[in-house]
Amino acid sequence: MYKTKLALLVLIMGAALLNGCAWVEQTDAGKKVTLATEKQVTACKELGKTTVSVKHTVAGMDRKPHIIKEELEKLAKNSAAEMGGDTIIPASEIKEGKQTFQVYKCPGN
Repeated sequence: MYKTKLALLVLIMGAALLNGCAWVEQTDAGKKVTLATEKQVTACKELGKTTVSVKHTVAGMDRKPHIIKEELEKLAKNSAAEMGGDTIIPASEIKEGKQTFQVYKCPGN
């Protein structure tokens, strides 16, 4: 009985820790990409879109929305940098750990 309770406790604690952890690494190029609004990109050239995704559940438990949002933005910035962009804006809502962003190249960046 003790081992069962201990195993359950370890599983719950592990899932709780994973729920709060960020797994996405920001590239050096991605760190230079800015998250903007539509009003801020009026003078920019649109390069296209990128759709990024992360796990939204771990061990059947929902991950924290702010962690998912942060990871999606990091992935979108990394992707935008690979496309030659320097600015992103969200083009969709987050749904099941997935989001689309518009990628721009702005003058002066």
